[in-house]
Amino acid sequence: MNKIFIVIAYCLLSSTFLFAQTIEQRVALKNGYVREKCDGNSFAAYLRQLPLFPEGSKVKLYNGQEKRNQSAAYAVVNMEIGNRDLQQCADAVIRLRAEYLWAQKRYGEIKFNFTSGFPAEYTKWAEGKRMKVSGNKVEWYAAGGKDYSYKTFRKYLDMVFMYAGTASLAKELQTVPYTSLQPGDVFIKGGSPGHAVIVMDVAIHPTTKKKVFLLAQSYMPAQQIHILVNPSDRNLSPWYELTDTDDGNLYTPEWTFAKKDLKRFK
Repeated sequence: MNKIFIVIAYCLLSSTFLFAQTIEQRVALKNGYVREKCDGNSFAAYLRQLPLFPEGSKVKLYNGQEKRNQSAAYAVVNMEIGNRDLQQCADAVIRLRAEYLWAQKRYGEIKFNFTSGFPAEYTKWAEGKRMKVSGNKVEWYAAGGKDYSYKTFRKYLDMVFMYAGTASLAKELQTVPYTSLQPGDVFIKGGSPGHAVIVMDVAIHPTTKKKVFLLAQSYMPAQQIHILVNPSDRNLSPWYELTDTDDGNLYTPEWTFAKKDLKRFK
């Protein structure tokens, strides 16, 4: 009897995995737009292929409770966030970038600065070193052997989440013109409070050449990453229209950014 239950459970899990929709599959295009072409190994492709929880799923906090403002979310990214209040707004951006680089085995590029300015390099962590933090002073110390496993990688990310934030990430990223927006770019306002949202996808109209884009965020307290609705244009939502000027603001459900707040990973 136990074997039967195991087989049934396996089939159900397999079915869920096989039929999980990605952002590209779930988020339909409107008004003749088509997604911009991208290389299959690019950050843009990675973001577009992120799996989503079933339609209608609620955004959950790190402790399993539901996010108070569910109206901000169009869809929820199917990615665990741990059970501690760590993966907030800037951390979600860091998570997605690091996950992509780790999957590509570009380990040497996984490095994020703490708010103190300390460069937390993943390769040092994977080679067996750990960080001792005392106020603004951080030191590496030897703690074990080489381990590039995903489990160790996640522990590294939790350490980064504890000591990095919008202030440090904003300094790391390169400011780019709003009109040059592309997947993986970040609208970020560093500080306390501060916020960050990431561009998940971009589509273009073949005739007018106008572009639209998707945004995603985590927030406080730590919560699942979710695709944002467009509060300024419900007919276009969840897509946002890319205007032809760098002036003005970008209005998201829980934060207003200046268009000049757009930055990019170097």
